[in-house]
Amino acid sequence: MQVDFYHLTRDPAEKLVPILAGKCLDSNTKVLLVSEDENHRNSLSKALWTQNATSFLAHDFGGSEHEKVQPILISNKCHAPNAATFVILADGQWRVEALDFERAFYLFTEDEIGEARTAWRDLSAKANVTPRYWKQDAGRWVEGP
Repeated sequence: MQVDFYHLTRDPAEKLVPILAGKCLDSNTKVLLVSEDENHRNSLSKALWTQNATSFLAHDFGGSEHEKVQPILISNKCHAPNAATFVILADGQWRVEALDFERAFYLFTEDEIGEARTAWRDLSAKANVTPRYWKQDAGRWVEGP
């Protein structure tokens, strides 16, 4: 399993999530998007609607009538009624349940770096997990050491 650590030093999660989710959908993979805070979930939803001026990324919220068929499901729980195989943890909180997915994207800010370092150490010790670190460099995401 692969866990991609995205260190948000310049742009907020709302800028990165549509890019990651779009790439997941391009590979025919369903996504669970997790954030504990309701306002943050609403902000992420808006970003999925408005990030690209010519299209939107279809999605809905966990608990909705059609949650099982959504390509992107936004929730406060790391549980995927839509059968997502990829999870994006957008609120800086690592959840061990993310290990139940094929791939996890863990977004964190400078304020959350302590928890990210702990997660990195714990995940690096697991034989079946490959952690990768991504950082922004002049507006692009590059894999770091």
